[in-house]
Amino acid sequence: MNTANPQLEGLYLAISALVRRMIEKGILDAEDLHHAMSEARQAAEQDLETSSLSEANRKAVLFPIDFLDKADGDVESFRSLVRRIAAGH
Repeated sequence: MNTANPQLEGLYLAISALVRRMIEKGILDAEDLHHAMSEARQAAEQDLETSSLSEANRKAVLFPIDFLDKADGDVESFRSLVRRIAAGH
């Protein structure tokens, strides 16, 4: 996936690092993270139902949600996380 903006790659990695730190400190647990991302995905998908966006743009809207949903584990590179998201894991 091409995010079309390298700054977004850094932002996604920074936010995912903050999420991992919150999990490590017990402020957030993985289940809460997944639940929040599920709610965000549902809200985004509802908005997208009436949208005239292309499929690529729809995927772009959902990408940050999917990316952060994977932020509960070990630190990974941006590209390895993108590959996992693309593979549906």
